[in-house]
Amino acid sequence: MKAWRALFALSFLLLGGCLVTFKDPIPANEAAPIPLLGEWSRKNEWGEQLYLQISRAGSNLYKAQTYVDSPDNLDSLEEYGFTVAHHGRRWYLSAGLPKSLGANFTIAGFELTLDGELVLYNLDVERIMQELEAGSLTGEVFDSGQGDGVLVTSPLELVFAYLDDQANTDVFIEVARYQRAGE
Repeated sequence: MKAWRALFALSFLLLGGCLVTFKDPIPANEAAPIPLLGEWSRKNEWGEQLYLQISRAGSNLYKAQTYVDSPDNLDSLEEYGFTVAHHGRRWYLSAGLPKSLGANFTIAGFELTLDGELVLYNLDVERIMQELEAGSLTGEVFDSGQGDGVLVTSPLELVFAYLDDQANTDVFIEVARYQRAGE
């Protein structure tokens, strides 16, 4: 499996194979905060040193290159394109998923802390399932082969209204915390 844990911390595996996906990506209408760009690092749950290099890939398009232990480790090098959006006090990123995971899109939250850290958040699958049952969001549950996943079909405006609501802050789960590489 690809090294999604570097950018999304294998959040879908850490949560028992569960994944929240979306039909639509975040449009490339907004620029990422400049401090997001650059090289980040962290040790993962298996003691591996992970690196994340974030750079521009076009107008409001970004790419994340991930690798384990060293930039010279080409076997571990992976690259992902993504877009960002800022709503209220929150930043979101959206990346396309491979065909093996439905070829839809994932949306994650991120923040740049005052301590110079990049913190990534995933959406809690069980909480999103509850919102589908309650009718707050529309979509369907699917079997990802490693557990239940959710495909949210609500328009992005409705999704962001839900995510931006302070009452729903517990829908986010921290999955990774990076520091600037070399610090």
